[in-house]
Amino acid sequence: MSERGNIKKVSELLRGRQISCEELTKSYIDEIEKSNGELNAYVKITPESALETARAVDKKIADGEELSPLEGIPMTLKDNISTDGIETTCCSKILKGYVPVYDATVWDILKKQNAVLLGKTNMDEFAMGSSCETSCFGGAKNPHNIEHVAGGSSGGVASAVGGNIAVYGLGSDTGGSIRQPASFCGIVGLKPTYGAVSRYGLIAYASSFDQIGPITTSVEDAAIVFDAISEYDERDSTSRGKNGTPSATTLKNSIKGMRIGIAKEYIDGVRDDVREAVLGASKVYESLGAEIVYFDLPVLKYSLPVYYILACAEASSNLGRYDGIRYGYKAEHYDDVNDMIKKTRSEGFGDEVKRRILLGTYVLSSGYYDAYYKKAQNLRGTIVNAFKDAFTKCDVILAPTVPMTAFKNGNAISDPVETYLTDICTVPVNICGLPAVSVPCGFNANGMPIGMQLIGNTFAEATILNAAYQYETAVPEAFKSSDFGIKL
Repeated sequence: MSERGNIKKVSELLRGRQISCEELTKSYIDEIEKSNGELNAYVKITPESALETARAVDKKIADGEELSPLEGIPMTLKDNISTDGIETTCCSKILKGYVPVYDATVWDILKKQNAVLLGKTNMDEFAMGSSCETSCFGGAKNPHNIEHVAGGSSGGVASAVGGNIAVYGLGSDTGGSIRQPASFCGIVGLKPTYGAVSRYGLIAYASSFDQIGPITTSVEDAAIVFDAISEYDERDSTSRGKNGTPSATTLKNSIKGMRIGIAKEYIDGVRDDVREAVLGASKVYESLGAEIVYFDLPVLKYSLPVYYILACAEASSNLGRYDGIRYGYKAEHYDDVNDMIKKTRSEGFGDEVKRRILLGTYVLSSGYYDAYYKKAQNLRGTIVNAFKDAFTKCDVILAPTVPMTAFKNGNAISDPVETYLTDICTVPVNICGLPAVSVPCGFNANGMPIGMQLIGNTFAEATILNAAYQYETAVPEAFKSSDFGIKL
């Protein structure tokens, strides 16, 4: 197991009264104030409500009441998850000052368990980006080297968890936005099956791709958080909840005989150090009794264009609601209503968001719909069927999370199109609605983390988390902590 602090460890400290929840929370708030200037992980800190919750947990402990698994654990939320009474901006100028009047289902679940919310964390504007640098607050930094990005779009959560200024956090994954920053920051990120976790209260980017999931320091923590938040929700028409046995109870199952597949197309074109680390992990799995199965998956080459056509089309529709009339930013000077909406959207959205809205509007427009959107939808079905066929050959697919390690600050802004290619390994999972978990599998020559992902069939979270846990147990040195924050 990783030596880094995890949920069970913190819970045992609280239950054993070795530290009060108020003391623990204050220590995290102090660390945030100390480290956030460098990491820029948090865009809003909520010390008052955090300490109020901590005192309620301490009272339960004093009264001898049982605690739920996540009770009293200091955590964070990505700034596109709605929080009643707490500003939620998606790190966009256009939502500055927007305070939701309701909680997202995932936060409602955790709030009822007395999870301690330390604050809201940084992200690429409206979750559109791979570096966190499209945020109107500036990008979150990588805790392993602050000259590098934390990744995106859930970069703030990954920076906070990897920087040990939150025990865990919730992010969202539309095309890799949980797994990619987890890979860059050397931690664990789980993208659940589409529908396993309610999207109610998640401010939408692309509704048929978006999924909320945990970012943690260990596989066990990811399983605990996933089990807590994967409840059926009637307010989300796509919600199904978790399927089967809780993931945290099956982590120590043997993987002897498990078929772990490697698609050649996932390995081709990735950087040499990443390829070597992933293939090295396959050797570890062989030593644990798993069978490595190589196969072809040629449809992967269509994944990136299919994703960007469909996701941008959905974004152009979802972001049409930001008009300056009902809430959020509004242009100061305008001639009429149409001019007000045009200026509000031009001034309120950043360049990357505008780029994707324009692309999405274009592919949906008359004359181009059949050539782009309809064709992409048909290809989406082809990709889904190809993965179904792949899972007749193997139980789990092993692949790089990202073809590279974290790039330096500013690279994504100077060449945004090039950064789209970093999604090549992650977007197929979102296209198909499959679960995938990213875990560290080594470091490059400069000490930056390398991540691999384990992809499962629908609702096979327990399977991929167990496989990830076995690797974490066998190679704990891959889960090296950064020098920031609290060491529990």
